[in-house]
Amino acid sequence: MSGSRSKARKRAVDFLYEADLRETDAVTLMSDRIGAPDTAPVPDYTITLVEGVNENRERIDELLTQHIEGWTLSRMPVVDRAVLRLGLYELLWCPKGDVPPVVAVDEAVELARSLSTDDSPRFVNGVLGRLAGIRDRLRKALPKEETPVD
Repeated sequence: MSGSRSKARKRAVDFLYEADLRETDAVTLMSDRIGAPDTAPVPDYTITLVEGVNENRERIDELLTQHIEGWTLSRMPVVDRAVLRLGLYELLWCPKGDVPPVVAVDEAVELARSLSTDDSPRFVNGVLGRLAGIRDRLRKALPKEETPVD
């Protein structure tokens, strides 16, 4: 993982993961850290991702629950949950040309590879791959106010 976007995704997963563990709001957690003397600057794309996942979390969790096989959201590793939420947000809510589906899936798999268990990359790839396959249908089904501007 190189590139500024990859690093921004990693930071976003860090915030999503910590907020999930603490059972707190990810945006509030991130906002408390921005500008703190002991915190590195937070990239704009990290802010976009954390806010986007937070804003669409209910729908993201519904879709993940419908498409994960043999798991429940509450049973999976917290880091996998954070990676899947971020990957699905990029798949469905980022403007079409901004993050190609293959990039969203590949980046999530790389995050799972570097942050989670040996089985996580295959699991994340399977779930997001299925969702990427029906991406256009899922995007059309989003309420108008949630539809990304392409």
